[in-house]
Amino acid sequence: MLLQRLYRVTNYRILQRILYKNIYSAYKKESGMQAVGKLWVTSPFITMGMWGFIKSKDEAETPITTKEVLLAKVDALFDQGDYKSIYNLLSNYKDSKDVDILWRLCRAIYKMSEMASDVEAPKLIYEGYDLICIALDIQEDHYAVHKWMSIFLNSKGTLEGTKAHIKELYNIKKHLLRASELKPTDATTLYMLGCWCYEISSLAWYQRKIASVVFEEPPNSSFEEALMYHENAEKVDPNFYSRNLLMLGKTYLKLNRKEDAVKYLKKAAEFSARNDDDQKAKQEAQKILSNI
Repeated sequence: MLLQRLYRVTNYRILQRILYKNIYSAYKKESGMQAVGKLWVTSPFITMGMWGFIKSKDEAETPITTKEVLLAKVDALFDQGDYKSIYNLLSNYKDSKDVDILWRLCRAIYKMSEMASDVEAPKLIYEGYDLICIALDIQEDHYAVHKWMSIFLNSKGTLEGTKAHIKELYNIKKHLLRASELKPTDATTLYMLGCWCYEISSLAWYQRKIASVVFEEPPNSSFEEALMYHENAEKVDPNFYSRNLLMLGKTYLKLNRKEDAVKYLKKAAEFSARNDDDQKAKQEAQKILSNI
């Protein structure tokens, strides 16, 4: 499947900003996460489209908006893999026209679709696609909106068949490039660009034939371009993702750079697995190494 497993990166590091010392002073007997949870439950200011603020007794001049609390709670739930709770929580705010809410809701919907039945998954993909389109109309210059637009275009194209998928190839890369332009240090976007280039360079003959019918100039790339993006992702955030290590190994093999390939395949095979995605990357790396 074209671009299979391209978008399974889940490690977002956003929670830190909520841990102001007034949270700890207000809830010093609780952990940071418990404090965030309690603030969420007790806050009276959470209304659609209206973000109030919370002030501690000790620091009345340092506000923490309920939006910050909401986003921190959502990001914590995401790290825990509780996508359904995020969906239930953020669905209440999908009409708020807040882009930070919408792309996080889309992120949860996508992760839910990965675990959904064959009947439910397409419904979730189209729901997420519609929401990310709304987010893009609201704010064109948000990197996460373009990143998730590329993800849903890829998934929607997969559902609609090879020809439909190929028709979206230019749009997928366009949104990835825009996301990278808006946030050059986002390693996952660079990883996805590398995967796009690798898959385009690996298209089967019948896919290339379809592409030549669909486009006057079919999408093209090279393994050298794929390598550039994967290497840049690794420079930005070393060892951030098992699959980037795996893709480095696979791309070096395509370029007949066996020594470099083995180096990164070993790193992928030895990667400390945190989830099923990491485990699959480890297994694939081990399989390739055994066949070299």
